[in-house]
Amino acid sequence: MTSEITLFVNPTAGRGRGAHAAQPAASALRAAGFSVRTILGENAADALARAREAVAGGTGALVAVGGDGMAHLALQAVGGTRTPLGLVAVGTGNDFARALGLPVRDPAAAGRVIAEALKGARLREVDLGRVDGTWFGTVLASGFDSRVNDRGNRMRWPTGRFKYDLAMLAELAAFTPVPYRMTLDDGEVREIEATLVAVGNGSSYGGGMKICADADLDDGLFDITVVGDCSRTTLLKVFPKVYKGTHLDHPKVTVHRAAKVELVAQGITGYADGEPLGPLPLTAECIPGAARVAVP
Repeated sequence: MTSEITLFVNPTAGRGRGAHAAQPAASALRAAGFSVRTILGENAADALARAREAVAGGTGALVAVGGDGMAHLALQAVGGTRTPLGLVAVGTGNDFARALGLPVRDPAAAGRVIAEALKGARLREVDLGRVDGTWFGTVLASGFDSRVNDRGNRMRWPTGRFKYDLAMLAELAAFTPVPYRMTLDDGEVREIEATLVAVGNGSSYGGGMKICADADLDDGLFDITVVGDCSRTTLLKVFPKVYKGTHLDHPKVTVHRAAKVELVAQGITGYADGEPLGPLPLTAECIPGAARVAVP
C-alpha cells in the first residue's frame, strides 16, 4: 500500500471542529511515516470529485475529517472499492464512527488509530446500504424522523441539536401515522400504518439514537425497525427509549431483517446518514463488504 494518504476535510463540521481537527490528525499520521495530502473542495460536489480522483489515482487511504455527513460523502468515493477509509469523527452525530468503536472528538487519537490500522492492515470489511447508486453506512430514515429532519433543515434558528429538538416537538403536534407499502427481499407487499420505518445498516442515528439497536455492520442484512401507528402519547413514551435501544420491546415496534427493502409512501423524504436521498418510493440494498475501514 502506498504511504501517501488523503485527508478529506469538512472545515464546517461540528461548528468549525473539522478544520481544527485536521491538523492533529495529520500530525499523527505523519508521525507514523505517512505522507498526507489534504482535500477541501469548494463545495460538496467539488470535494467529492477530488476524493474520487484520489481514489482512482491509488491513494493509500481516504481519511474523512468531520461528522456523519462527511463520512457519507467519503463513502461515495470509496464504496465498492478496495481503498481503505479512515474516520476522524468530530461532527455532532458521529454515529458511523461510534458503530465501529472509533475515537470521537479526539482527532489525534483517531489519527493514531488509523495509522496503526493501515500499518498493520487492520481493516474491517463492512456492509453498506445502497439506494440508486448512493451509499450509506448507518440508517435510512423515513416517516416521523425524516419529517423532523425536513423541518429542522428549514429552521434558521436555533442552531445545533436544539434546533432538531424543537423541530421534533413541532412535528409531533401535527403528525399522523403514514400508510406504507413495504416489500422485503422481493417478497409479498406489506401494507402497514407506521409512524416511521428505519432501515439500519448501522445501529444508530442522530448522535446515539439506537433506532436499529441490534443492527450488525457485517451480517449482510439490514435491521428494519417499524414503529407502528402510535398515538402522540405513546410516541412520547417510546421515543426516549431509543437512546438505550429498549424501544424494541414495545408492542408497537417490530423488527425485520432483509438484504433488500422497498418503501412506498406519499409525502415522505428518505434520509440516509442524515443526508436527504429524495422522496419515497426508494429501494435499498445491503451490499456485503462494500467498504474497508481502519479500526482499533
